[in-house]
Amino acid sequence: FEWWYFRKYGTSFIEQVSVSHLRPLLGGVEGSSTTGLFTSINGETEPRPSVSECKVWRNPLNLFRGAEYNRYTWVTGKEPLTYYDMNLSAQDHQTFFTGDTPQSRPEDTVMQKAWRERNPQARIRAAYQALEMNQECAAAYVLLAEEEATTITEAERLFRKALTIGASQGRTLRQMLSLEHKDKAGKDINLLVYIKRRLAMCARKLGRVKEAVKMMRDLMKEFPLLGMLNIHENLLEALLKLQAYADVQAVLAKYDAPKSATICYTSALLKARAVSDKFSPEAASRRGLSSAEMNAVEAIHRAVEFNPHVPKYLLEMKSLILPPEHILKRGDSEAVAYAFFHLQHWKRAEGALNLLHCTWEGTFRLIPYPLEKGHLFYPYPGCTETADRELLPSFHEVSVYPKKELPFFILFTAGLCSFTAMLAMLTHQFPELMGVFAKAVSAHLLTKPLRTSRTLPFFFSTLFAPLGFFADKMESLMPSSFWHQLTRI
Repeated sequence: FEWWYFRKYGTSFIEQVSVSHLRPLLGGVEGSSTTGLFTSINGETEPRPSVSECKVWRNPLNLFRGAEYNRYTWVTGKEPLTYYDMNLSAQDHQTFFTGDTPQSRPEDTVMQKAWRERNPQARIRAAYQALEMNQECAAAYVLLAEEEATTITEAERLFRKALTIGASQGRTLRQMLSLEHKDKAGKDINLLVYIKRRLAMCARKLGRVKEAVKMMRDLMKEFPLLGMLNIHENLLEALLKLQAYADVQAVLAKYDAPKSATICYTSALLKARAVSDKFSPEAASRRGLSSAEMNAVEAIHRAVEFNPHVPKYLLEMKSLILPPEHILKRGDSEAVAYAFFHLQHWKRAEGALNLLHCTWEGTFRLIPYPLEKGHLFYPYPGCTETADRELLPSFHEVSVYPKKELPFFILFTAGLCSFTAMLAMLTHQFPELMGVFAKAVSAHLLTKPLRTSRTLPFFFSTLFAPLGFFADKMESLMPSSFWHQLTRI
């Protein structure tokens, strides 16, 4: 029971009962609850951030449904996106692109219904219906580029058409920024930013990386307040493709917060790249780590503590899948999204994966129980598994580590209790046989020396004595013809 309780709830039943019930009865003082607290680097206890642990974020590098996700479905017959993930995207599109003001345009009302449609063909038909109402409906072209286009080139063509419409409407945005039209203008700005970002991603996928970097930089300068879109993560990936590591470092210095797997692991990659080509575990164990190697190892430990699921994907110990449209920070979904795009950059840095392989597990020695205790970050949230199972497809095995290692005390207690219970049951059912067994063992131990050559055969013979007893009982109950027929079979 102790073993089962520990596996199910992650804590010892004996320990929990002792601390919660027995210690107050014995006069002990109940310790103050540490809920909402975490230990900082200097050892002081600080209040835990009151942010939602399992808030789901839009994946900055999400793929195109028609040109990428649907192609996967055609080839494998599997759905890479869950309904929960697509429903979150529908809610994003409704709130981000279409206005809900009384003066909303008729095509906006159609597009609101289009985003909510579960059937892809129904969404596409609704987009064409909106275009029939107004050929200048940029949101309809966005939907067609995302879901109807079967190639990135075709998607880029539709996005450019939407950008042309958005640019022509942009001249009137300043006039619409009055109080009564502020919401409507904000939706148009959001749509324009989305179109430019997806165009930059199209250029990146089609190999025009420098053009993509310029578009992303211009977008970040033009709309600096839209940092929640995490456009800098798109920029970091494109700069790594160009091997512009100095520019990557400059972006990291500017966008070190909020934390994400992309920020932490890119920082670790840059520091590992400086020493990984000459790193040798044997040499490091003999002479110790240099300051640069120590910085790289500490950066890897920091990244692994933030998201412990990434290394298994980077080291190809676990299969990659297509990333979801939404990710959970510090969860398996974020690890899949990061490794899907950044594995190639780790492979390009000579020896970086070898350094990661040699050092990443050391994080768990620094943090004995990552689920309860934080070292550089607040404690690892325990609700990631539930959210990741909603975001990731059913055919993917969700990573749920770091898990507590089963302590030896738990195993010893479970084994001892099980053995004692078995002896008690046998003694209750067969008191005479167990009495003879106990007398034989005690007589043997008292009269004969403990020699391995004599003790082991006797030990095994006495150990299997109950089985022999059961076999004799079964043979006496069953007719001999039954055993004869069974042996012939």
